[in-house]
Amino acid sequence: MNFDHSSSTRIADLKRFYDVLGILEKRIGGARMLADCHGRMDWPQRGVYFFREPGENRTETGLGSRIVRVGTHALKTGSKTTLWNRLSQHRGAVQSGGGNHRGSIFRLIVGNALIERDKYSFSSWGEGSSAPREIRNSELPLEQVVSRIIGAMSFLWLPIYDTPGPDSLRGYIERNAIALLSNYNYPEEPLDPASGIWLGQFCDRKRVRASGLWNQNHVHEQYNRSFLDTLEALIQDV
Repeated sequence: MNFDHSSSTRIADLKRFYDVLGILEKRIGGARMLADCHGRMDWPQRGVYFFREPGENRTETGLGSRIVRVGTHALKTGSKTTLWNRLSQHRGAVQSGGGNHRGSIFRLIVGNALIERDKYSFSSWGEGSSAPREIRNSELPLEQVVSRIIGAMSFLWLPIYDTPGPDSLRGYIERNAIALLSNYNYPEEPLDPASGIWLGQFCDRKRVRASGLWNQNHVHEQYNRSFLDTLEALIQDV
């Protein structure tokens, strides 16, 4: 495995990563904003998604928006979760504008950051895997803010039709992409770092703050450079 992660190598790898995502964007007909999405759109059954956030831009590796979250779904054997299932959990409920942060780690950590930055008082936020209706109702104002923030993000998606499970190709792409993008292991030489006003700077999770990503898993790991060959081949097949 190739784990040469010098600054110059990582810059080259990040540039290549963004170049191939540019190809993906053309092949899928452009990015979509999450707030504008619904289940009747043409979605692949399974895939990996790459979120971008307004105001968060690349600085060392070229022009354009930086990726702030990478994710997938169905990493447990036998899981029936589809790509749209997962995206809709992040988007939240259209009618109420709210959502369920207990079913989306993305929503959970965005909410945590809002609580810290804006000094909100939501003591039940993140408590338990479920909550009674009265607690959910009390959390609705924060869920609505989270929905607006995540809904304003655009994203790309890469179809990967593999079998659900921990060893899936989707999981391989997800964890290596996160490790490549993450600045967690490079505090002295961050590449495309988060802006000073990025909401994630206020998150109570060190891995979010240090990585510059709305991710916790894999941000502290090393990436295998060969994953870029696999990513490019997958995109060429789209």
